[in-house]
Amino acid sequence: VIFLHDNARLHVAKVVKKYLETLKWNVLPHPPYSPDIAPSDYWLFRRMQHDLASHRFTSFAEIENWLQNWIASKDESFFSRWNSKIA
Repeated sequence: VIFLHDNARLHVAKVVKKYLETLKWNVLPHPPYSPDIAPSDYWLFRRMQHDLASHRFTSFAEIENWLQNWIASKDESFFSRWNSKIA
């Protein structure tokens, strides 16, 4: 198991570190700010969240299918606007 570990104060407490050591997991540190979760992504995910609000999924396959269809439904200008948030 590789555990993605953020370094928020609660998660770096000695007791948490000791517990993770007892599990013998590989701990992958994660900084409080990362390009993986950059504010530019919030623009995209807010729109996705709005569209997801009325959906309930019963399988991972349904989620994958919904996501593929959602992305395919967006025109080029949608991704251009997102790209402008990144740049």
